[in-house]
Amino acid sequence: MKGMTLRGSMSLASIGLVSLLAGCSNLDVLDPKGSVGMAERSLIAVSTWAMLIVVIPVIALTLIFAWRYRASNKSAEYRPKWAHSTGIEIAVWLIPSLIILFLAVLTWKSTHELDPYRPLESQVKPINVEVVALDWKWLFIYPDLGIATVNQLEFPVGTPVNFNITSDSVMNSFFIPQLGGQIYAMAGMQTRLHLIADEAGDYAGESANFSGKGFSDMKFRAIASSPEEFNAWVAKVRASQDNLDMNRYNVVSQPGEKAPVTYFSSVDPKLFHNIIARYNNGNVMDMKDDANCKTKG
Repeated sequence: MKGMTLRGSMSLASIGLVSLLAGCSNLDVLDPKGSVGMAERSLIAVSTWAMLIVVIPVIALTLIFAWRYRASNKSAEYRPKWAHSTGIEIAVWLIPSLIILFLAVLTWKSTHELDPYRPLESQVKPINVEVVALDWKWLFIYPDLGIATVNQLEFPVGTPVNFNITSDSVMNSFFIPQLGGQIYAMAGMQTRLHLIADEAGDYAGESANFSGKGFSDMKFRAIASSPEEFNAWVAKVRASQDNLDMNRYNVVSQPGEKAPVTYFSSVDPKLFHNIIARYNNGNVMDMKDDANCKTKG
């Protein structure tokens, strides 16, 4: 009876595991469309293979030892007083130490190369976007173009995008899996992120930090288009009859689920600054600058 119960439990666990894996068929992080995302995928792959150098031999040796020294194998050498092996000690300490050293160097190098505050090198002039995380929607402000949108982000392919990110609610996380990078949005703080799309496409954007009941639908579309298509889109947004001043923003920022895409043909140029400053007595604090100040202090 106990054996049947155990087999039944294992079968249910297997079915549950397969079901979970079936829900992960779209692994956007492993299908990057930008240089930052490609570098992050490479980092994941290298780190995984480095750790498998230990994991695979350990699993294999566990199975080999269990088979070789099973109770029914009378030919296995029995050495009850065995206590030390220089060769085993060298392998057990040297290989993991070399892997840790390799991962440490890799981490140091990639941390600086993939610093989200580091501008991307490009001959193309970047486009600036100010991002505000709300309940439960995303507001995108284009300060150089004087327009704004809700839940839709568009930019030219091959053009670096400089994001300034904040929140006018609880802490959130801005994430476009296929372009790379994930960075937090916090009220009263400003964080930065630099991304680029090397291929035209319609990419999923999402909140990567639980922020309440509307979190599951806090999604947006990140569209990388040709320069001509982008200019046409800007003209479409400017044709909107809706303007985003502080009074209109107070309505937009109210909590709401599954917010539709909304265009604003004009925007208060100080809106992003005012959203941050309302939490800091009129001052705007950059997250990296704040960390540096705490370190020095």
